[in-house]
Amino acid sequence: MALKTPSTFLSPLFLPKHYTLSIFNPVSLNIYRKPTPLSCKSTHSHSPSQLPLSDTKLLSSEPEGTGAASPTRGDRFLERQQADEAAKLLIKEIKKTKKKTKKVLKVNTATACCYGCGAPLQTSEVDAPGFVDMDTYELKKKHHQLRTILCGRCRLLSHGHMITAVGGNGGYSGGKQFVSADELREKLSHLRYEKALIVKLVDIVDFNGSFLSRVRDLAGANPIILVVTKVDLLPKGTDFNCVGDWVVEAITKKKLNVLSVHLTSSKSLVGIAGVASEIQKEKKGRDVYILGSANVGKSAFISALLKMMAQRDPAAAAAQKYKPIQSAVPGTTLGPIQIDPFLGGGKLYDTPGVHLHHRQAAVVHSEDLPILAPQSRLRGQSFPVSSKNGMVGKFNSDGLNGFSIFWGGLVRIDVLKVLPETCLTFYGPKKLPIHAVPTHEADEFYKKELGVLLTPPTGKDRAGEWRGLETVQQLQINFEDAERPASDVAISGLGWITIEPRRESLGISESNFSETTKQLDIVVHVPKPVEIFVRPSIPVGKAGAEWYQYRELTEKEEEIRPKWYF
Repeated sequence: MALKTPSTFLSPLFLPKHYTLSIFNPVSLNIYRKPTPLSCKSTHSHSPSQLPLSDTKLLSSEPEGTGAASPTRGDRFLERQQADEAAKLLIKEIKKTKKKTKKVLKVNTATACCYGCGAPLQTSEVDAPGFVDMDTYELKKKHHQLRTILCGRCRLLSHGHMITAVGGNGGYSGGKQFVSADELREKLSHLRYEKALIVKLVDIVDFNGSFLSRVRDLAGANPIILVVTKVDLLPKGTDFNCVGDWVVEAITKKKLNVLSVHLTSSKSLVGIAGVASEIQKEKKGRDVYILGSANVGKSAFISALLKMMAQRDPAAAAAQKYKPIQSAVPGTTLGPIQIDPFLGGGKLYDTPGVHLHHRQAAVVHSEDLPILAPQSRLRGQSFPVSSKNGMVGKFNSDGLNGFSIFWGGLVRIDVLKVLPETCLTFYGPKKLPIHAVPTHEADEFYKKELGVLLTPPTGKDRAGEWRGLETVQQLQINFEDAERPASDVAISGLGWITIEPRRESLGISESNFSETTKQLDIVVHVPKPVEIFVRPSIPVGKAGAEWYQYRELTEKEEEIRPKWYF
């Protein structure tokens, strides 16, 4: 027979049958240094569960006796060891559960994706995003180079082809190869649960239409840096200090708390260095997500950011080789694209654009989309046209009253009641023609010239499928100072119209001006569901710096108010 070691005798199997080990609670452990009263309990007649409540408390809070049946030091040692092991197992299980939850929330990088658009790579559907021929896929997989693959759709986009990939949104019919706008939005749902730094982009030409007013639903409580893009498109002579203050006033009214505001241009790199510095300062080891509406310029901004960071960071220089694809097609990016530009930890993600149904890009044909994207500096086109001798063209001494102005085939403005000196200035794509006709001829003119003079839609075939300007909104615009612009009427996804109550250069006699008239009445027609915004006028051009007025701030407002940089 094998000899029994002392540890064998101390094991629970060799304890008396009437004695069972209770679960040890290290928190309630009491060490008794003085003699305590003897408490003798029968171990056969009652079990702990059958004892009265007072007796149960006594057993757990006092020593279990000092007689022959009392637990020895070895028994207490075993209890302690078993409790420690149980606690360790419990802690391990809790940690495993937390890790599993985090893995679900994080961006899935296990699936190989196209580095140009973020779509998962696949070899079955030629027309679908992410398609790669089988030979190329197998070769890259063999050499562990799947992250260097550009899908077939991205190759076509890089050569100027307009290939839509987001279905069920406005003018896009959808189909087997399409991704829905809701699916793209779902890919951003994990952001609110992660600790990240959000860089939110807004297009200055379409400020209201591209703003994402409910960005907190996506970003959660994460800090936000607001980046205003395409400021190089503003009219010549624009004072960026005035524009920066105007932007901060706008976000203050929207009650969106941001760290800072940056006016930038991805083309000329204006303001990009300031954004790079702010990201490095506020990142603090977190991942950085570039967030914004579709076609706001996220991919172009990332390329400019990497170019600026590459001057000092070799990691950013290496990341420049595989940049996201840039295109005028909304929905170019179809999945989160991971980029590694930071040496100190954390990643940069280009995210799919949030598709907003109320923008003009949602209703225009894909081949007409480039018309909506301004390529050069904006130049306001005013009506009525002024000269040294007064108004030019068909307008009489009554000014714009009784006229309708068409902005391509996308917008119609009927002027009901304005001052004789009132002037409307259009800021938007230069390729959109502007025509003015008497209001009583407007309906017939639109039917006849849609697709010809009034484009987009381009061509009679697309004009035949066009649903028309179904949304009609009457606006009553009040003003206090006739020498300053009354307001802007912004068309989502297109541009804006500045309304000046009185322009002296029109050369109309002041005798026609009534000091009691403080309201302008117009009617705006747009396609459904495009939205119309009435806002304070943005100060652009040299004249903007002259009439813009800075609001006086309290000490508390100055502390809380975000700063702007350019």
